[in-house]
Amino acid sequence: MILDLLAQGAVHLTTVRLLAPHLTPDNYLGVLQSARGKRKGEVEEIVAKLAPRPDVAPAVRKPKPAPPRVVTGEEACEEVATVAAPLPIPSSAAPPRPAATPLSPDRYRIQFTIGTGTLEKLRLAKDLLRHAIPSGDDAAILDRALTALLAELAKKKYAETDHPRPSQGTVPGSRHIPADVRRAVWRRDLGRCAFTGTNSRRCRERAFLEFHHVEPHAVGGGPTVANVQLRCRRHNVHEARVYFEPLRAYTAIGSGQEQLVLERVGK
Repeated sequence: MILDLLAQGAVHLTTVRLLAPHLTPDNYLGVLQSARGKRKGEVEEIVAKLAPRPDVAPAVRKPKPAPPRVVTGEEACEEVATVAAPLPIPSSAAPPRPAATPLSPDRYRIQFTIGTGTLEKLRLAKDLLRHAIPSGDDAAILDRALTALLAELAKKKYAETDHPRPSQGTVPGSRHIPADVRRAVWRRDLGRCAFTGTNSRRCRERAFLEFHHVEPHAVGGGPTVANVQLRCRRHNVHEARVYFEPLRAYTAIGSGQEQLVLERVGK
């Protein structure tokens, strides 16, 4: 069965390596079927359900400094030649995300490095929250901090509020999306790109989201809940190209005024 799934491309070798120690004659059918088309992180969550591990103990450690490297004469010559060469352009790639390792259902281990200032903020938050969190649990403090941050971001980006004001509408032809529309779209799309591919799979991206007009604003699409969806930047650009590339633009004169007309090529 595993060989058939590999041949079909339904699972990959990493999936097999992670699941193999936990497969039994009683569970292998369901486990392998549940792993079809899953990414590594999703497969690790399946493993965490099959073999839960205990929570890790909280710890704050200072990284050990790297030992000095002894440079040989040949390596020194190579380094001099490298310095003399043009410096490479620094990469704009995003820094790696801290890995979240599933330990058990709904429990994860996260490890990352923070600076002295952040550590002092964490310690101060522990002291100020002793009445609410006597144990000073780092995970509980992080959860409260993220909850407050998300509320602030939702208010700023999507006009989220407990006391919304009545909408004043929009000026005809304006690109402005009213606050009530932004709130409704964000809640409906669950803060995630709503693009669905030809394979009926929805995009997973939740970063760099933009408000996308299903019927573009340039051709009269209004800022309504039915016509606005969330898109990641890549899919927003993709759909704009799909819609506008087959169009031909020309200027028409009518009633003494020039008007820009868009006509779909092939019609």
